[in-house]
Amino acid sequence: MNLKDTFNVRRALLLVGAAATLAISSAAIAQKYPDKPIRLIVPFAAGGGTDILARDLAPKLSDALGQQVIVDNRGGAGGNIGSDIVAKAPADGYTILFGSNTLSINASLYKNLPFDTMKAFAPIGMVATAPMVLVVHADSPYKTVQDLVNAAKAKPGTLNWSGPGLGTPHHLAEEIFNKAAGADLTVVQYKGAGPAMNDLLARHTQASVLTLAAVRPHIASGKLRALGVATSTRTALMPEVPTIAEAGVAGYSADLWYGLFAPAGTPDAVLATLNAALNKTLADKDVQQRFVGQGYEAKAGTPRQLMTMLSDDLARSGKVIADGNIKPE
Repeated sequence: MNLKDTFNVRRALLLVGAAATLAISSAAIAQKYPDKPIRLIVPFAAGGGTDILARDLAPKLSDALGQQVIVDNRGGAGGNIGSDIVAKAPADGYTILFGSNTLSINASLYKNLPFDTMKAFAPIGMVATAPMVLVVHADSPYKTVQDLVNAAKAKPGTLNWSGPGLGTPHHLAEEIFNKAAGADLTVVQYKGAGPAMNDLLARHTQASVLTLAAVRPHIASGKLRALGVATSTRTALMPEVPTIAEAGVAGYSADLWYGLFAPAGTPDAVLATLNAALNKTLADKDVQQRFVGQGYEAKAGTPRQLMTMLSDDLARSGKVIADGNIKPE
């Protein structure tokens, strides 16, 4: 055997050894994971809808994993601060992100993110969807979605949306409506869903797309009227209300979703453990009832399904943001 052959043999043996070591290491990680508490980063302040949903999930997820899942609120910059913490965390499964549409929206809204959304995260699985509802004041002359569209077309720029914040899923849902319906309602931005709701109730604005959790009490009390849900299919939480597409705006849908992500590079065995625990948690009747009570629907699934959701949403959000020349304030 010549020197070159000897070198090639040694190199091959080293590669085989490295592969075996990696396989043993991955197996060892899978066997002992998790052996300490897991930090669940919520990239928004405590008390909001995302935080409430995460805190409904965490105790049962802790039970399924056999380790405490600690909710850690890291709000700021529209969710980017918390997301960046996870993007830069060790890829060991002990720091995970409670993500949502904001990941896909921010990828187009902010030009200098400190991470690449499609490369920085490894999907774990879907958690839930939150149906959004197109509502008007109960005294409004608009009884149907088509009534609102006709009025907006008859007097362009005279009707206003209540928007809970620039670049939010609700904002994009209203912009998508304008585009799909060929209508011209001005989006008036407020600092949160509360102020947006207050001005709708005070009749200062004519319509809004807000989460079911936010509008349901006002619908039940007779102060607001639901014209349609923004989801692609009717929601079991409000089955009597048609989708906006059914009500006349063909092809319209705007889903608000939530899912768990780990840092890119997290071992497949760890992701599989997290996904199995998450889906077990979402099958729990108590968790499902808690979600329903908050206006959410539990949605279990695979990591691939979540990544497809993120990718599709990123493309759609990017188009809406570009077409509307929407920029962060």
